[in-house]
Amino acid sequence: MSLKRQLFAASLLMLLIPWAGLSFVLELDSALRQQTLHQLEIQSRRLTEQADEFLLGLPAVADRAAIYARPVQTTGETYVWPSAEDLGYGHGQPWQSPAPTASDSTPALRWQAATNGRSLYLLVDVRDHHPRPFNPARPQQPHDRFELWLEAPASEVERPDGPQRWLVKPDEVRATRADQPQQPDYLVHTHWRIRSNHWQLEVQMPLPPPGSRLGFQVVDTGTGATIHGTGTAPLPALVYRQPQLERALGRQLGSGQQVTITEPGGWIRASANRPRRAYPEFEALSATQIVDTVMLNGLRALVRWYQPRPASVDGNRYRLQAEQIPDNGLVKHPDGSLWLASVHPLSDGRTLILEQSLDQLLSVSGSALGSVLARSLLIILVLTLVLLGYASWLSWRITRLQRLVSASVDRDGRILGPVPAARTTDELGQLQQHFGQMVDRLKSYNSYLESFSRRLSHELKTPVAVVRSSLENLAHSTSTDERQAYVDRAAAATERLRRILTSMSEAARLEQSFEDSEKERFDLAEVLTEASAAYQQLDPQHRIAYRGPETGCPYSGNPDMLVQMLDKLVDNARDFTPTGGLIEIRLIPDATGYRLEVFNEGSRLPDRDGVDIFGAFVSSRSSQSDGHLGQGLLIVRLIADYHGGRVEAFNQQENGISGVCFRMVLPGPASPAGDLP
Repeated sequence: MSLKRQLFAASLLMLLIPWAGLSFVLELDSALRQQTLHQLEIQSRRLTEQADEFLLGLPAVADRAAIYARPVQTTGETYVWPSAEDLGYGHGQPWQSPAPTASDSTPALRWQAATNGRSLYLLVDVRDHHPRPFNPARPQQPHDRFELWLEAPASEVERPDGPQRWLVKPDEVRATRADQPQQPDYLVHTHWRIRSNHWQLEVQMPLPPPGSRLGFQVVDTGTGATIHGTGTAPLPALVYRQPQLERALGRQLGSGQQVTITEPGGWIRASANRPRRAYPEFEALSATQIVDTVMLNGLRALVRWYQPRPASVDGNRYRLQAEQIPDNGLVKHPDGSLWLASVHPLSDGRTLILEQSLDQLLSVSGSALGSVLARSLLIILVLTLVLLGYASWLSWRITRLQRLVSASVDRDGRILGPVPAARTTDELGQLQQHFGQMVDRLKSYNSYLESFSRRLSHELKTPVAVVRSSLENLAHSTSTDERQAYVDRAAAATERLRRILTSMSEAARLEQSFEDSEKERFDLAEVLTEASAAYQQLDPQHRIAYRGPETGCPYSGNPDMLVQMLDKLVDNARDFTPTGGLIEIRLIPDATGYRLEVFNEGSRLPDRDGVDIFGAFVSSRSSQSDGHLGQGLLIVRLIADYHGGRVEAFNQQENGISGVCFRMVLPGPASPAGDLP
């Protein structure tokens, strides 16, 4: 998998943040719904006591058939009904009819009732019927008339002659009392709208007291038969809302709550609500608020997706069945809004329904967290894009580095050219720099290997030729002295071959000896002093001196290996020091350990950047040097590593003498001289 895909997969893990937030919101929503439902039950008990006081003495309406007067706002005392075209069938007005009819049929009689708190407005609509008009010249001629019946509540003083009855003849604007047919009742106003097969009648009268019953019918005076009507035995109950009760209940509601009181028959007796907090207009929102609003709406949709399925309440403007509300209280209104409802019974079979808007609830529970989720999703999206861009940039840099390294080495391993220097200092820049150093070292190493084969061939060619010629001459020689000379000559050549092969395997044998060697306590100064004196005796052509303390430098290590290391350094120094030149061995104690230095006067180190002279098969000698294959300084580094130290070489000028200094740093603080064995 590419680096870009790996970073993309890693960025997907950040989606756990909004997932955890959504899980928390769902748990919080469930807990808040339970808590809100409990609070609604407590609040509904308090509202029940207040509602019972207002409804005391008002008879309950259990009838399924009733005349419901919806509240309206009027200008003065007159209410203007919509036109006949606007009141056509299928319009969204709350029409009522005597009995349910099929959806594909048109009811012959229907009506609407409204009240402004002082007057009752009644609109009766009859289809497929043309009323026979009243002829004043022939009052006895049969005609149709509209009869209006009003029965006072039981608490009122009952009339001895029964319910009041008004008569309205077609095209008349005043109703007359049935007991006084010649005297118009100026408190009851009527208005007819008569068409060919359709007519409407508007009636305005003082609002009857609560608990009254109201009925009407169209009667043929010739036969006395009822053509259309609501019936008169018993009259339908007149139901309208109680404004004082609604105002009292509204003061007890919180934001996003509404309360409804229904009669046993489902008729709404009172309804009050307090709108939730209004949201600012879209034009007034900032960019951050727009993002928060969009994400909060998405959060609402997700919460609704995981919520229990709400029960649909098939209510209208004047009727609501409390039986439709489930035990969990989650309901859905016809407008699609979700509510949490609590049902509490009142006296006389009435019901109080207290509802809390879930949008308001979610705004309380999820506005802050929804804003956090919205911004976290936005941040995750930005971070994902940044990571993908960064991964693309890293992938491009790695691909570029791969091409540069591939272009510097051919298929046969030959170094074609150096790797360009990095222009950055980060990890990839350092990696490119290390690749460049590695290629330079490989180039030097390949150069050495190419010269090594020639050097080894040259070194082996001479002793082999000497052995071969000595054996050939030995076969043809006759005297003992000649034979002995040829044998000695062949033995010397064989010894030279042995030294060459021994030098090649010395480093490998040294690494194996590390496993069996043990460190011991000894005085490093005494060892160096004795070794320096021995070097001077063996090589009178150079000035070999020791500078440092003669005793009192305890150290834990392998003295034989340190002497072997010193042999290599001194032997290397003799090869590059002119006759009579200075070779100085130094021992410098400090707080961290010892510094062992070998300085030789003579040629300086060549400028070969990237080449480790302490590596295998690295030599600065010319090809004419006898028996040197570049293994000496490698042995020096191996011994230093064994003792936990490090070696370095640098050009140095000491007291006007120019040369090269090889330094070995041996760690570990020096112990007092008394700790020596």
